[in-house]
Amino acid sequence: MRWALVKVCLAVTVMVVVAFAVPLGLVVKEMARDRAISNAERQAAAIGPVLAITTDRQQLQRAVASSQAGAEGRIAVHVPAGRQGRQAVEIGTWHSRQGDVDAASRRGRASLMAVSGGYALLQPTAVMGSEVAVVEVFVPDDDITQGVATSWLVLAGVGLALIVGSVAFADRLGTRMVRPAEGLAHAADELGKGKLGVRVPERGPTELRSAAVAFNAMADQVVRLLANERELAADLSHRLRTPLTVLRLNAASLGDGDDARQTREAVAQLEREVDQIIRTAREQRSPSPDAAAAAGCDAAEVIRNRMSFWSALAEDEGREVRLAGVDRPVRVPVARAELAAALDAMLGNVFRHTPEGTAFAVDVHDGEETTDAVLVLVSDAGPGIADPDAALRRGHGDGGPGSTGLGLDIVRRVAESTGGDVRIGRSVLGGSEVRMWLALHGDGPTGRGARRRGRRVRRRVVPR
Repeated sequence: MRWALVKVCLAVTVMVVVAFAVPLGLVVKEMARDRAISNAERQAAAIGPVLAITTDRQQLQRAVASSQAGAEGRIAVHVPAGRQGRQAVEIGTWHSRQGDVDAASRRGRASLMAVSGGYALLQPTAVMGSEVAVVEVFVPDDDITQGVATSWLVLAGVGLALIVGSVAFADRLGTRMVRPAEGLAHAADELGKGKLGVRVPERGPTELRSAAVAFNAMADQVVRLLANERELAADLSHRLRTPLTVLRLNAASLGDGDDARQTREAVAQLEREVDQIIRTAREQRSPSPDAAAAAGCDAAEVIRNRMSFWSALAEDEGREVRLAGVDRPVRVPVARAELAAALDAMLGNVFRHTPEGTAFAVDVHDGEETTDAVLVLVSDAGPGIADPDAALRRGHGDGGPGSTGLGLDIVRRVAESTGGDVRIGRSVLGGSEVRMWLALHGDGPTGRGARRRGRRVRRRVVPR
């Protein structure tokens, strides 16, 4: 399409240049010729008044020499012999033949004759008596074509510039039209091959920009749908681990009978299937920009509700539980279900990765000095986490049975949706402490509230 547009524009411009430049060049040539002939006629007419007064050779020579053409030796005067015995007068060098001079004298009107090296203008002029003198003005070829070559070069340059300019403009226009279309086609092909990160620059004509905007919106929607589907499958599967943990622990207390053994095997099989579902659905992706768009919830109420669920299991395992900071409402910009899932993930890690009888605590700091953020701490008296950085990476569990590495990633995504973060350190109970920072105004952990609160909790949370 690009080269077709260039060829069409080139052909049209060449035809226009030829249609205008050739006639204009001929007109310029004709104008130069007419200018030279008109100048010769003026030179001849300047001699006419002198011939009407006198035919004296000396006076005629002075008159001829005083003119421009005469000074250059391009004027000749022929005065025929008179009837009273006056002799003929010849002045200057003649370029035309004698027969042409006699013919011009008989006709009594000016004539232009082609001679060697140019043209000769023969101008008859009446003198005293009935005689007719003839004045010849020689016009060389250089005067006939003076300025023609320069004019033709200018016309050729203008025509060439028009052609080059039209080709450049057509190429630019074709590029502007074709490249966005090619980019859109290439992006559609890449998207069809599964490269979900491909996007199209929004440039080019209005129609192509609209197509690029629609394509990018479609690609973003596809990415969101696929990512949400994968995350939903992984997160929902991970949330099944909480009741599975309860089932496994209850199955362990059934004794050693066949029914108990079958129940434990069924629970183990179910755990393996859930783990397989999580690993199949798991895939790294960027957090959704709509993750923090929830209406929010009361963190204290959610924590009390989830602790009422986990407290029964904690009592069965002989775990001492301490709960602080939930005696008053604490609003956070997180959906209730998301906060509950994050809290279940942190508490589930405590029950799964610490021995029975290990104490743990849940503390909420709701901003006594500032309202910039809410801090949720889950600490335990267990062995701690050997590699906190690896534990926070999605899909990196501790390698034990049933560990998928998604629990703390759920906590991280919930915190980051508000502009906060998650960190792991050593608790005052001797084990690990998971700190979930929920920013209330999108300040994140680097904001003013984080600096103030960091002074309050630095004694408790020391990164390993």
